[in-house]
Amino acid sequence: MRASLLTLALAFAAAPAFAADAPDVQRVEVGNRISENIPAIPETLAERLAQYQNTRGASAAGWLADGSLLISTRFGETNQAHRLRMAGGAREQLTFFKEPINSLRPAPAGGANGFVFGKDVGGSEFWQLFYFDLDTRTARMLTDGRSRNQGPVWSRRGDRIAYATTRRNGRDTDVHIVDLDGRSVPVVEREGAWFVAGWSPDDSRLLVSQYISINESRPYLVDLASGRMTPLYDRRRPAAYFGLAFAADGRGLYYVSDETGEFRELRYRELATGRTRSLSAHIPWDVTQFALSDDGAYLAFVSNEDGIDKVHLLDLRNGGEIALPELPVGLVGLGGFSADGRRLALTLNSATSPSDVYVIDLDAARLTRWTESEVGGLDASRFVAPTLIRYPTFDQVDGRPRTIPAFYYRPAGEGPFPVVINIHGGPEAQARPGFNPTAQFLVNELKVAVLVPNVRGSSGYGKTYLQLDNGYKREDAVKDIGALLDWIAQQPELDAGRVGVQGGSYGGYMVLASMVHYNDRLRAGINVVGISNFVTFLENTESYRRDLRRAEYGDERDPKMRAFLERISPLNNADRISRPLFVAQGANDPRVPASEAEQIVRAVRGNGGEVWYLLFKDEGHGFAKKSNADYYNAASMLFWQTHLLGD
Repeated sequence: MRASLLTLALAFAAAPAFAADAPDVQRVEVGNRISENIPAIPETLAERLAQYQNTRGASAAGWLADGSLLISTRFGETNQAHRLRMAGGAREQLTFFKEPINSLRPAPAGGANGFVFGKDVGGSEFWQLFYFDLDTRTARMLTDGRSRNQGPVWSRRGDRIAYATTRRNGRDTDVHIVDLDGRSVPVVEREGAWFVAGWSPDDSRLLVSQYISINESRPYLVDLASGRMTPLYDRRRPAAYFGLAFAADGRGLYYVSDETGEFRELRYRELATGRTRSLSAHIPWDVTQFALSDDGAYLAFVSNEDGIDKVHLLDLRNGGEIALPELPVGLVGLGGFSADGRRLALTLNSATSPSDVYVIDLDAARLTRWTESEVGGLDASRFVAPTLIRYPTFDQVDGRPRTIPAFYYRPAGEGPFPVVINIHGGPEAQARPGFNPTAQFLVNELKVAVLVPNVRGSSGYGKTYLQLDNGYKREDAVKDIGALLDWIAQQPELDAGRVGVQGGSYGGYMVLASMVHYNDRLRAGINVVGISNFVTFLENTESYRRDLRRAEYGDERDPKMRAFLERISPLNNADRISRPLFVAQGANDPRVPASEAEQIVRAVRGNGGEVWYLLFKDEGHGFAKKSNADYYNAASMLFWQTHLLGD
């Protein structure tokens, strides 16, 4: 039995005991939703939220053989695949599953007439890969139906797919190749987590990479005929490598790495000589993604500059950069070049607009919007764009206080405003100013300021910053939240007496740790799928990801590290949490099992604390189904109204 199923059984077995042990717990079950101590959602609140909850976005997945775009968007409960034939055209829905689909990848031009996608059940993340045939409008499973499968990459001929799978033993992630009839053969079967990067132009070689941690990966070139694996990294200098791809002539590779400095640069490597050069050394920020045209003429890449994306286009024939039409300020996803290399699809998202699909015509240097997603009938001019602030924290860099970046959403008016601090997960992630309807509701409807910090350990600010919270430095990131509370107290428009904190996954741990250390300075906290005890988390997270998390948090099998992790875990300090707490969890979560939520709920209630608890039986690490997400959002807004805005 998989660990996630065992965790689910334990969660359901334990939950009724809570109500028996604590008579004041009001437990309600409605379908797949279990709630404890959550009041009925007032109709007035539900009506105010409805428009914000009915915003939707669209993202570009790539070009189909007929020149139309494959996109992902939602018209019902979950995101599904749609086809878009022209700018402003009707979105033709192609898949109709109960579960959301992901990893949409259209076959390359000249190959199969269809696309591959991934789908799990109930948020388990044991994704299966499917091929959707556009000729027959049918989907068939390509994987075994049991293992975890991800990262599909089409061969250049469009007849096979390389992907990563846990099929062999459920612990290690290998690389396989599958044809469209479902015949799968292993390519790499080794200890660790291995993923596919790309195929050579003649499909004779495969780029793969072993992921060690956010700070280190090890790329290899695999000869498919002989099985020989050639390392493409310097063993003496660990570095991170992302997005490897062959040049069109097969003589070199493009990739992203921090092998020569603080930031992840776009680089080129000559395979014959091993010589490398940077294509983005003039940009002192991370390159996050790139795309090549099939003919090798163009390369588009995106740099993340203090949280804002900038798109660059290189003409590889002469090495020059091509001027692009002005793009909206925000976040960008590259949707790839059309087969003829003359159009580039993008997904654009900003703090005041949900994701939409755009296309750049390279010949005309013209940007055209292909989708116009709904904003629930709201007046988008009222949406608030955040400002970037930096606040000083407890330590120094070069003799000066280190500063922490944060995005600040300020309501209209004079204040003083209550504050919600929203902490991202990861921890190797970055909070960025994308469209967030919940933040807009807080700011516009409840007049609550929202602060979204990128505490130490966040990505996007160089590899030194990324590693500042590793191992025994874990609670230094929590001190960054204490410094933010100090900053709030110095702002006349903010009410330091009414501050709440919320976050998911690792951000959920940060919520609990902040409530342990700054209980008297906070009004309440919301923890979504968060870690409550690092030792039990590491012992119970799915086996395929355990070593990856040990690289970040520390190895609980080492007695010294185990003692440290036990000491800092919120579960073992729950007696210090007296402020109201809301815990929300998916029962099928493979990353942070439901037992992490159950045990912190039990501990805080055992100390006399007030806890609202929400469990969805059909969700995993987050809430992918619209009705579930809507209920959670409504409950969280009611929680803030009750415990942050109330007296």
